[in-house]
Amino acid sequence: MIRINLLGLAKPKKGRRRFALPKLTTEGPSPLITGLALLVLAGAGIYYYYVLLEKQHEKLQADISDATRTITSMTKVKQAFLERQKEYDAYKRRYDIIDQLRAGQVGPVPLLVNLSETINQTEGVWVLNMHDDGATVSLDGMALGPNNVANLMTNLKKSGYYKNVELKDTFQEDGHKMQTFSFTLVCEKAKA
Repeated sequence: MIRINLLGLAKPKKGRRRFALPKLTTEGPSPLITGLALLVLAGAGIYYYYVLLEKQHEKLQADISDATRTITSMTKVKQAFLERQKEYDAYKRRYDIIDQLRAGQVGPVPLLVNLSETINQTEGVWVLNMHDDGATVSLDGMALGPNNVANLMTNLKKSGYYKNVELKDTFQEDGHKMQTFSFTLVCEKAKA
């Protein structure tokens, strides 16, 4: 039988085997030294990356503890703000109710306030008597002259509280040291 060696290697001879050491050549570094160098470099790189990650971890832990402290303090501030907001809302509701009551106030107070402001703006006029009939107001008074009565009528119309102001009667009084005119005005209230 014929055997053909297709591998092209010589068949080792039986006998003593020798262990062959790698040959040192001057052509380049040995693969073993290159492998060890790469392994040391990879270990150093992994250690450096681990140190960086450890520093980032410590920084993140510090940031988390700072954020936790900030959240705790902000929670207290938020609680105080919400309490103040409730107080503010309660006071605002009270003031709004008071303002609504003032706006809807009906009666002699707005009438007297408007009348006193109008008379104070007119010189030489005194009101002696006022009578409120609901839809109309009658005023009895004295003036230094007819022009003062006309000014009072004009000011009452300008006030916006009265839509019609009529002179009921006027006459000159002679018994005093000064010349005076007594008058009676009828004022129709404007609808609010």
